[in-house]
Amino acid sequence: MTVYTVTFARSARKELESLDRATGKRILSRIERLASAPRPSGCRKLVGAIDLWRIRVGDYRVVYSVDDRRSLIDVQVIRHRRDAYR
Repeated sequence: MTVYTVTFARSARKELESLDRATGKRILSRIERLASAPRPSGCRKLVGAIDLWRIRVGDYRVVYSVDDRRSLIDVQVIRHRRDAYR
């Protein structure tokens, strides 16, 4: 089983830090689980994007890309669902 490295875009890190503590912990926990299972059940591939996936964490969406060759997950967006796809 391959363990992936998780990286954050600067904007995603800022979005995560701006959330309240409980919500941030819940989202960070789900992101950490992506390291062992980059495409968990319930994840969706974004239509129109080459390699973007999203997971739901309550009312928030985490949009990320997966690079299987380098075992890398790059978290690009963490936003409330009403703003996630704009």
